[in-house]
Amino acid sequence: MILCCGEALIDMIPAPSVTGPDGFVPHSGGAVFNTAIALGRLGARAGLLTGLSTDLFGQQLAASLRGSHVDTSAVIYSDRPTTLAFVHLNGGQASYTFYDENSAGRMIRPGDLPILPPDVDALYFGGISLCNPPGADTYLALAEREAGQRVIMLDPNIRPGFINDPATYRARLHRLIAVSDIVKVSDEDLDWIFPGPETLTEKLDKLRAEGPGIVIMTRGKEGATAVLGDDQTLRVPARITKVADTVGAGDTFNAGVMAKLAALGHLTKTALPKADPQAMEQALSFGARVAAITVSRPGANPPWMHELADSKD
Repeated sequence: MILCCGEALIDMIPAPSVTGPDGFVPHSGGAVFNTAIALGRLGARAGLLTGLSTDLFGQQLAASLRGSHVDTSAVIYSDRPTTLAFVHLNGGQASYTFYDENSAGRMIRPGDLPILPPDVDALYFGGISLCNPPGADTYLALAEREAGQRVIMLDPNIRPGFINDPATYRARLHRLIAVSDIVKVSDEDLDWIFPGPETLTEKLDKLRAEGPGIVIMTRGKEGATAVLGDDQTLRVPARITKVADTVGAGDTFNAGVMAKLAALGHLTKTALPKADPQAMEQALSFGARVAAITVSRPGANPPWMHELADSKD
């Protein structure tokens, strides 16, 4: 099983109203939630570890997980409110305003964490759940606790406007990077983690030096680059498609990469270091394929496996 660890929230998406100004429609979302949903739809065994509210929005999120075949046995329930993210779209590009104080997701603590079953092969971390305590420190504690026996994949998916303490957040990220097997960043993430005049290639080298065996950098329509532990570099182009919006694109890409690695038998602690470049190229190409479908339709709506029936991946 791939256990996604992080936020589940409600994206409030603008939509025309009958009476005049745009209103907001509640959609289930969150970067880590979206990745779990995408994995479930792609046929991978997936679960979500998160703090989930028992309120109306929390019930919506739980129903969305069940509807996409995502295991919820690791969910930590409380009566705290659900995190809300109001989405602003400009030319298809999404920006966010978050309401997260005292939320069910943010307020989980290390003592709330379950003992993980042995069939969990990989843990995935990322998103705003890594930004602010106590939840952010709880996820760090989980990653450090499990890193010796399970694959750790990290996608910071940095939202600068949500970070209350940049210095502490950077320090937390560097600790997570150090225990991760796979780190995926965008070019913007990389520039935030390593501010300075170095080139992206130089910053990728700095990232690799902190510990991960595989680093992946995405650059939107420029595609993805991966550097493996033996210094081999792979480049996969983005799939050309008509873009509705970019909500959930990176989350779906991550799910595609993990789903393909799992299907090939490489997403375990012992097998991942032996993954050959061909397997990684297949994983990156599959990630690009499924992400292209997500961006072709509004909102974070990852594809189902049956929608890929005509794919050669």
